[in-house]
Amino acid sequence: MYVPIQRRNTQFFPDSSRVVARFFSNGDKRTSQLIRRVLDLDEATVNNELERTLREFAGRHRNISQIFLRHFENYKSLIEHLEMDPDQFSKEEKLLIGSYATMEYSIESAAMFNPSIIEDFDQSFLAKGEKRVILSFRATGEGHLSSIVFRRGILDANNDFHSNKVRNYIDLPRIGQKKSYDKGRFVQKMKEMKISPRYSSTIMDDLPDHFEYHQLKSAVGNVLANGISDENRLALEEMTWLVDSYYDVEFSLDSDISERVIFPISPSESKGIEDARFVRFTDDDGSEKIYATYTAYDGRTILPKLLSTEDFTTFRIMPMHGNAAQNKNFALFPKKIKGKYAVLARVDGVNNYIMFSDRNTLWNDPIKIQEPKYPWEFTQIGNCGAPLWTEEGWLIITHGVGPMRRYCIGASLFDLDDPTREIGRLTEPLLSPLEVEREGYVPNVVYSCGSMINNGCLVLPYAVSDYSSSYATVEMEDLMQALRG
Repeated sequence: MYVPIQRRNTQFFPDSSRVVARFFSNGDKRTSQLIRRVLDLDEATVNNELERTLREFAGRHRNISQIFLRHFENYKSLIEHLEMDPDQFSKEEKLLIGSYATMEYSIESAAMFNPSIIEDFDQSFLAKGEKRVILSFRATGEGHLSSIVFRRGILDANNDFHSNKVRNYIDLPRIGQKKSYDKGRFVQKMKEMKISPRYSSTIMDDLPDHFEYHQLKSAVGNVLANGISDENRLALEEMTWLVDSYYDVEFSLDSDISERVIFPISPSESKGIEDARFVRFTDDDGSEKIYATYTAYDGRTILPKLLSTEDFTTFRIMPMHGNAAQNKNFALFPKKIKGKYAVLARVDGVNNYIMFSDRNTLWNDPIKIQEPKYPWEFTQIGNCGAPLWTEEGWLIITHGVGPMRRYCIGASLFDLDDPTREIGRLTEPLLSPLEVEREGYVPNVVYSCGSMINNGCLVLPYAVSDYSSSYATVEMEDLMQALRG
């Protein structure tokens, strides 16, 4: 059955002018040479070079001098290794060295796609029928390195989107490493990741049941320094890769949400943060929190991760565990089902699964709930974001991959009390790439990471061939009638 869908005129395009000032290192040898060259300059030359640099870049970043000083601090250990005292450097020398340790990166130069949408906590000062919302996007720059960016705006009574002004500066957050770890959970995650126990067990045996971050890093560093085989070196490096996957990020309170970017931080994310699916979660006691599931990728290993926030200023990030935490496409339900967290995932890369757990980071025993059924989804089927609660069942927006790897968006309905039971499913795509939507970084793709219901409509943000984004609306009455058959 055909479901009428209205594409909206709002479009979100990548903007190459949106840049972050990120840390850059040329390696210890070249950096050592650079530091000595700066120190060989006379005071006037240092001041002139610093003034020229600040003049050219100060207008592109908020407080660029503080960024330079922060990046200089990353070289303190190297400077001490060179038998120099970094505290004896002049402020101008520190700033100039920090400028060489800084590079601009255009976070949206290649694409701004795979959006999700959630209701903002702040719904004050709105007219009848209006809803303040937050959109997230996968922003991609040079080298296809992906990060998460945000936009805030208002859906009016007609579900037209009115975006807040996008601010000029983009801020990287302060990073806080998790301090303490549960050894049992950490060991289990290493097993799931197939990290060799030959050296890891020796190190873990000597650690307490709750160990500190620096204890593991120090123990691994000592073993690596003694020289071991490439295979065992990889195992130990993966241990530090895992421990570095837990961290907090905090943005300045005076930054706008459009200025905040969650950029790859840990080694597990070195090749990007992919496809964050945001959900506004309501716990059994009525408290609410924002979660997002996303895929961390280091060029070799996929690690599903969970992000949480209560204010979009401070975020906690942690890896997922369990025998099913091995692939992409995780999407958390917005509430517990019979006292347990529930999540969707495409565990085997082809079919749709559901899992239940007492913890939102532990996922075992996946249950298959959907497999490819219609030609437009014969290659694979997965979710397009968190399930949506309706009186008639859980509405799950899906994606299907068909001939020529064309991605389309579909919809299914599942029982509220038993979401392993499918009630209805569209036989034809809800949204397919139009001719004008076929060209992009990855042609022939429409894709979403999260939608919402507002004013009697499904509001469906979607990516256009992995380049830009837009959104469409569907009358819920039409969609539910089609799902009921």
